[in-house]
Amino acid sequence: MANINYSIYLVTGRELLPPGKDYLESLEEALQGGVTVVQIREKNTETEEFIQIAKASKALCDRYNVPILVNDRVDVALAINACGVHLGQTDMTVAQAKILLPKGSIIGVSCNNIKHVKEAIEGGADYIGIGPVWETKTKALTNPVIGVRGVGQMLEALDGTNVKAVAIGGIKSSNLLRTLYGSVSSTRHALDGVAVVSEIIASRNPKEAASRLVGIMQAFRAEFAIVQGWTFESKLYGQNDAPPTTDEILDRVVKLMAKIKELGPLVHQITNNVVATQSANITLALGASPIMATAPEEMEDLERIVGALLVNIGTLTAATLEGMRKAGFHANAFRKPLIFDPVGFGASQFRKGSANELLNIYQASVIKGNAGELAALAGSGEVESKGVDSIGTGFKDPVTFVKQLSRRERCIVVMTGPTDYISDGMTVVSLRNGHDILGKITGSGCIAGSSIASYCAAASATASEDEYQSNTEGSLVKGDMLLGAIAGVLVLTIAAEIAVELDYVRGPGTFLSGLIDALWTLTADDVVRRAKITVETS
Repeated sequence: MANINYSIYLVTGRELLPPGKDYLESLEEALQGGVTVVQIREKNTETEEFIQIAKASKALCDRYNVPILVNDRVDVALAINACGVHLGQTDMTVAQAKILLPKGSIIGVSCNNIKHVKEAIEGGADYIGIGPVWETKTKALTNPVIGVRGVGQMLEALDGTNVKAVAIGGIKSSNLLRTLYGSVSSTRHALDGVAVVSEIIASRNPKEAASRLVGIMQAFRAEFAIVQGWTFESKLYGQNDAPPTTDEILDRVVKLMAKIKELGPLVHQITNNVVATQSANITLALGASPIMATAPEEMEDLERIVGALLVNIGTLTAATLEGMRKAGFHANAFRKPLIFDPVGFGASQFRKGSANELLNIYQASVIKGNAGELAALAGSGEVESKGVDSIGTGFKDPVTFVKQLSRRERCIVVMTGPTDYISDGMTVVSLRNGHDILGKITGSGCIAGSSIASYCAAASATASEDEYQSNTEGSLVKGDMLLGAIAGVLVLTIAAEIAVELDYVRGPGTFLSGLIDALWTLTADDVVRRAKITVETS
């Protein structure tokens, strides 16, 4: 039983069956749909009835050659000759279960933190169930929700072992791809499967529900096998190619500059109300089209038609938070670029908690912030912030920092400052353009987010079938997001250099007008001549 396929791990729960749906009928349909493991869970059933249900379930599973496990009850597992058991933290230990069960039995353990994981490894568990990942109504939660981004650290603890891992808790087809993608560890350790309850058991068509989950899992694995890096958003080079040269990057930036003006992509921006007008004007000057909408009720319709979404938490409120939740969820669902700007992340617990909630709900394509904001996001004390501003001299090793944060967050990371650093977890590109006056206008970082979102929209819209391209079913965005991020920062900072040279620019007030003008008239030659790009080697 060492080669169990944990991909779609069904946990039963007869209390969740739709009215009139027979349990064994439901189970067989789920098996026909592709369920790969079944765990029988009967929390409120007498032992004799439990054994009868488990026996009937095992007969069905044997017919489809699917292993069956029993939740908690070693005695029931022995009575029906099950393949093994799943134990909770308050049940008997793995060592005790090993004494009672036949040699070769599968033993799984529920884990909610790294301590649990390490104990499971030491005890000799065959697999662990990590969760709850999402809020769930299937059972009363006795442990905190760990979130998608909390799974990776536990998976990393399994590196070098043969212990498998499934995620559990609120998993369904609408969040499965996000769960799989966002839980991959910084060492590229992915889940072996997901445990599902109500998505299948509560369905009137369990076969279809299971089949849908199987399809998503297979698409993700196909994509994961192709992409050897830490994010799926970088297409500047393939798995066996060398990092891009500065000339290659510049060539593609110039082509994207032409495309953005040709296509005029619609960019949805939920941004702070201090900078909404200038962000919209910057977007127009770039050649894109802004829509500044916040109502939760229209988010599904908007994300269906836009080219990209920017979420900026600068003036976050409870009202705008709900719109941000829904917009990001639907952006992922429609595979649109999602740029997340954690403005003032460390300034308050409300901001920090809300930003972490949003980053667990959906997968960002790009996270952009200054050194202080990204340090707070990463839990680093090396750089501090004051409100929305970064203070101090920055990171001693910014290249390593952005690379590691990109790996952890599974997306492109842009760290703005005197030198801008952009990473996909493999390569770091530094840009040394710009002017000090950018720091003298309100929201210069926010308009950088608008520029990045605009170029990511263009990169997504121009993604072709013949270039290295993500599987549309196995990824949460299409197009080269690393290129989009580089172009967005480079174009804006070069335009700033040109703006300060304009005759009518006398200070920050006239500079903003000059910046809009410079973006409108910026040429490919301007960018090629002024670009200061370095592909970092350390």
